[in-house]
Amino acid sequence: MTFAMRDVLLLSHRIPYPPDKGDKIRSWHLLQRLLRCYRIHLGCLIDDEADYAHVPMLRQLCESSHFARIGSFGTRCQMARALVTGNPLTLAHFYRMSLGQWVAALHRDYNISAQVIYCSAMAQYVEAIPNFRGKRIIDFVDVDSDKWAQYARSRPWPLSWIYGREARLLADAERRIAKNADCSLFASENEANYFRSRNADLTAVRSMPNGVDTAYFDPSLKYDNLYGGVGNDPILVFVGRMDYWANVDAMLWFTREVLPLVRESAPGVRLFIVGAAPTRAVRALGRLGNVIVTGRVPDVRPYLAHATLVVAPLRIARGIQNKALEAMAMAKAVIATPQVLEGIEAKSGENIVVAESGRDFADAVILLLRDWQARLRVGAQARVTVVGNYDWNRRLAVLDRLLEPTEFARHRVVIG
Repeated sequence: MTFAMRDVLLLSHRIPYPPDKGDKIRSWHLLQRLLRCYRIHLGCLIDDEADYAHVPMLRQLCESSHFARIGSFGTRCQMARALVTGNPLTLAHFYRMSLGQWVAALHRDYNISAQVIYCSAMAQYVEAIPNFRGKRIIDFVDVDSDKWAQYARSRPWPLSWIYGREARLLADAERRIAKNADCSLFASENEANYFRSRNADLTAVRSMPNGVDTAYFDPSLKYDNLYGGVGNDPILVFVGRMDYWANVDAMLWFTREVLPLVRESAPGVRLFIVGAAPTRAVRALGRLGNVIVTGRVPDVRPYLAHATLVVAPLRIARGIQNKALEAMAMAKAVIATPQVLEGIEAKSGENIVVAESGRDFADAVILLLRDWQARLRVGAQARVTVVGNYDWNRRLAVLDRLLEPTEFARHRVVIG
């Protein structure tokens, strides 16, 4: 296939490497896909000092690049200013003047044929570019404004007020951003349909679900058993970045409402919480009996490979949950809440097990701990499902079509 476009800007709210968490996994595969056909100019933000080690590799891959640091005192000042001025905190958090200047200079120095924007907060950098006539693709991934609305319903005042404010302001920004784009992408059809329901006049809204690197998450490979312990005590594992509120909430709920019920039937069960940056509340869970909080690990696959069951008890979730897909790719039986299933092509009892209440979740865990044949059957079918439906090349093919010059007639109406 021949493409007329040559230079493409990719903006990402986090450095797209290493692909060790959901947003970085998706942006890394976006970058790889674009590199096949275009000269890429990469602009992104870094919120972890350790990620600077990967900057040289990304500079070699791209025609040009810019990496800006966030998370400093300056970021907090910008967010405080946004609170006073009536702007979304999300946009303030992800703004850096140096990146804005780089984007402006890039459009003066190069004939940028397309802008691929990963995460709505990054659209502010291209909305300031005058008279841009190339393609603009926004990968929202999730409807972030609704996630803030969920947070508002689950937190006490004043956080509920702050989160509710963010939900309203960000919803307005999402609508403006989508109107100024050629196409808006979401990580699941459910998420795309939800955005359409809130913005019925926007027609260029599509789903582009996540994939899984099934050659990397391969259960047939050999992995060291890092669990240790005594005898054949069952292992439950949860994987996720542990300063992310949805994950924190999931583990607080699980250890309070589910784990005590499980231990009535399986007193030796151990829970491993595997993920970087555990909050104080998560670290405190490590003081409970047989709950281990690992913090950052170099590779989650050994923890998945030797787990008895994988749990995904998220009560706040949007889009596709990579943590569930990766566990399924490792042929593990996953027990999840309905919120996790919203973005996954799976059927409870066949390739995943779904439970909602604490009692039902505990019963599902107990049943599968007792029935090893059921665990193997669900896990094997999970692997088949992921291999057949979640190949990254297949998932990202929509991006190739969107970037073809004839895919969309010019329809953008730039609004304030």
